Amino acid sequence: MEEINLHEQRSFQLSYDEADLKEAVRIMKEGGIILYPTDTVWGIGCDARNEEAVKKIYSLKQRADSKSMLVLVGSEGMLQRTVEKVPEIAWQLIEVAVNPMTIIYDHPVGVAENLKAEDGSLGIRITSEKFSRKLCERLKGPIVSTSANISGKPTPSTFAEISAQIKNGVDYVCKYRQKEKASARPSNIIKVTRENIVKVIR
Repeated sequence: MEEINLHEQRSFQLSYDEADLKEAVRIMKEGGIILYPTDTVWGIGCDARNEEAVKKIYSLKQRADSKSMLVLVGSEGMLQRTVEKVPEIAWQLIEVAVNPMTIIYDHPVGVAENLKAEDGSLGIRITSEKFSRKLCERLKGPIVSTSANISGKPTPSTFAEISAQIKNGVDYVCKYRQKEKASARPSNIIKVTRENIVKVIR
């Protein structure tokens, strides 16, 4: 297992620009918002603990703040720090998931209040994509991940499809994976309660 991890680490080091990663993290630490690649579509992100930064994303997307946005975490440990108690059924779903899966949890903790849905829940995904995972690790916390479009407009499936309004509206655009042409799709969404009740949303 260690050899595989070391190989992945070396491969990652060759494939992304350290300066790109550092600048994105710096911007988020200062309360800015970024445009970045995820394990699904490109996302608009910020430090999920910063309420003012979250407001900037709602404003850019022209989205009502009554509609919650999901967040990414970089590890199972970070998920445990972001939810009061992760239900056992959620761990089982995470273990068997083949495609990116966002789970809506009751009682998230340590995140901006304006991120949560009206019932207090929050969608969280453990990202499997290397760059976004590194962003979470360097920030030492969850990152907002909402599709890079104006609310009500189609979700861009590639970087090239993202509008100039969005690109010009963020504080930093990550360089990594901009040239990829393969279309991406949003994640599956499942709601899990503390009583282990499961509901498929998307």
